[in-house]
Amino acid sequence: MSINFTDFISQLFTNPILAIVVILVLAVILVNGWTDAPNAIATCISTRSISPRNAIIMAAIFNFLGVFVMTLVNATVAQTIYNMVDFGSDVNNAVISLSAAMFAIVTWATAAWVFGIPTSESHGLIAGLSGAAIALQNGLAGINGAEWIKVIYGLVLSTLLGFMSGWLYVKIIELICQNMDRGKTEGFFKYAQITGGAAMAFMHGAQDGQKFMGVFMLGIFLVAGQSNVTTFVIPLWLMILCSAVMALGTSIGGYRIIKAVGMDMVKLSKYQGFAADMAAASCLLLSSLTGIPVSTTHTKTTAIMGVGAAKRLSNVKWDVVKEMVMTWVLTFPGCGLIAYVMTKLFMFIL
Repeated sequence: MSINFTDFISQLFTNPILAIVVILVLAVILVNGWTDAPNAIATCISTRSISPRNAIIMAAIFNFLGVFVMTLVNATVAQTIYNMVDFGSDVNNAVISLSAAMFAIVTWATAAWVFGIPTSESHGLIAGLSGAAIALQNGLAGINGAEWIKVIYGLVLSTLLGFMSGWLYVKIIELICQNMDRGKTEGFFKYAQITGGAAMAFMHGAQDGQKFMGVFMLGIFLVAGQSNVTTFVIPLWLMILCSAVMALGTSIGGYRIIKAVGMDMVKLSKYQGFAADMAAASCLLLSSLTGIPVSTTHTKTTAIMGVGAAKRLSNVKWDVVKEMVMTWVLTFPGCGLIAYVMTKLFMFIL
């Protein structure tokens, strides 16, 4: 099942409830552009391989390509997010709960952005939806355990595999280039770093773009009174819209996250930045092909940690890492609790 652009616009201007849901979902995608999309281009900017303006343009293009290509190849990440929770058969309460979840995600992510801490919008999205479903069903009946376990797999995969891949990639590059003149390789790794940033942007679209489009489709179907839709086709216009809003978010507020990920945590040279990007992109590709929703933030930052630790552990600024890890750990209970409270509040008011 799907919806064409003409029908969507017609419904948007005649149904105020749909308009509210769409605004909230787009706000979450915009905040994702603030907090998650900058991770993709953080290293190529911090190594001065590309200017921030050109990096943002590159990220916008490859975000869309990632959304488009990977959705054609394998759309199971979107389906996993869509089927993760059950908001029940009462369409009115379901829409209220979804709106509360989106409000909670924006609140949590904006607070993290203010402090320049790269939070995971993927986990914020999952926590928000879960907290809202628990509030609506007054228990765990609204949680699909089979889909939720994929999140646990993704958490372990993005952390361990990201770190190990970063360590391995940089070791391989150092082994290959050990007898080469460092100055002569700078030019190559400058362009290789840009390629790595493009690959990361592509995979960010492939992973996070699908997650938010799945929620967008959920909102459209719920407002239309179709709470029993289990499969759907993502339209091209939604891919374009999602990519454009992400790019806008990155251009507005991405620099704080770029600084935290690409500059504060580990000081990287161009070949190290390339190793981190390719390691993270490889992990994200594996996750997307297997339909496991993972955090691009976790994958990229742990890959950078692995690259830094390959030289020596003291290369990594562990106090910065500690702040990030604490934010990651608190995302599930924190964002989930906000969604729970906002769902109860919205249902009481409305």
